[in-house]
Amino acid sequence: MGKIDLGTTKYVIHARIETNGVVEKPDVVGAIFGQTEGLLGNDLDLRELQKTGRIGRIEVEIETKGGKSRGTVKVPSSLDKIETAILAAALETIDRVGPCEAKLVVDSIEDVRVSKRRQVIERAKEILTTMVEEITPDSVEITEEVKEAIRLREIQEYGQDKLPAGPNIDESDAIIVVEGRADVLLLLKYGIKNAIAVEGTSVPKTIIDLSKKKTVTAFVDGDRGGELILRELLQVAEVDFVARAPDGKEVEDLTKKEIFKALRNKVPAEQVMDYLSIKKKEEPKPFITRKPQRQKKTEEKPTPKPVEKDGKLETFKKFFTDLSGTLKAYLLDQDSNIIKEVAVRDLAMALKNSKDVVSVVIFDGVITQRLVEIAAEKEVEYLVGAKVGNLTKKPANIRLLTAGDLGIA
Repeated sequence: MGKIDLGTTKYVIHARIETNGVVEKPDVVGAIFGQTEGLLGNDLDLRELQKTGRIGRIEVEIETKGGKSRGTVKVPSSLDKIETAILAAALETIDRVGPCEAKLVVDSIEDVRVSKRRQVIERAKEILTTMVEEITPDSVEITEEVKEAIRLREIQEYGQDKLPAGPNIDESDAIIVVEGRADVLLLLKYGIKNAIAVEGTSVPKTIIDLSKKKTVTAFVDGDRGGELILRELLQVAEVDFVARAPDGKEVEDLTKKEIFKALRNKVPAEQVMDYLSIKKKEEPKPFITRKPQRQKKTEEKPTPKPVEKDGKLETFKKFFTDLSGTLKAYLLDQDSNIIKEVAVRDLAMALKNSKDVVSVVIFDGVITQRLVEIAAEKEVEYLVGAKVGNLTKKPANIRLLTAGDLGIA
């Protein structure tokens, strides 16, 4: 089939034709002109329209099989869309081709300008790609060089230990403690200007002093070295949150997306300390919500022995076994049906915001004071976790169970 000239064409009518006998292309074209003649008046007569170039060459593809002919018809039009639609409807009045009965059905009217625009877009993409390949690298190098110079100028030596730090340490209420200078530079690259580096495994006094005045997030590598520094930080500094790079990765090698994801997923330091069984080298200041140390008897009070004989503990044991190693939690109703499954890091917020009546919380983590207080407010009956952290107060109306209470080593 010849290629349709799209120079002045606005639309192309696409149609199918079937006949009950053998016909050829000229027969179909003749039928189109013959059976539409005079149907729409002089203004839309096909012969006149073709003479003036408002209708292009009609293209027909036809094949014969089993004594019947089937094919396609394409009619290029530079008329407006209403006139083109009228012409398309007129084509469907054709009921014979030569001596044979026929049926012509219009499938669609293609807007050629859309096709042209699509071609322009695709070509523009190709041209742009070429421009980027040929031109951009120099621009990128210049931009990165300028940005690097700015970052190097922004980094400062902070405090008596002259630690690498961003420019906003003093102005910010919160700081991010990282391992080295390269980590500070990377965070500066992505607009984080309140980071400060430990620069070694021994935590400097500057960090310890800052941690007493500001909210501290420890952001460490996802390797053994990162864990060692984290342990030291948690013991000697007042760390509030912990963020870690993905396993096996260092902070300085992370992408922007990985950095912000790690910081979003930070967890309370108290939870990490309980999980790692870390105790402070120095006596920590009590939290505002905690009572004085005379409440120590409450800490030493053992968890009440479970006395349920109705199969609840077996149900709890099954759920806890399913959750083991997943860092997830189940919220259950009074009939031990799962209402919701959440990540442990989101448990406190999910429980606090739950509109359902939650009777039991079972999770793969440490039972902390904050979680106990939220559970008590929500009138939760059972809080089941891997182990119990350092609690200063335990409400009488909630039962705390651990893996040991369920008979799980």
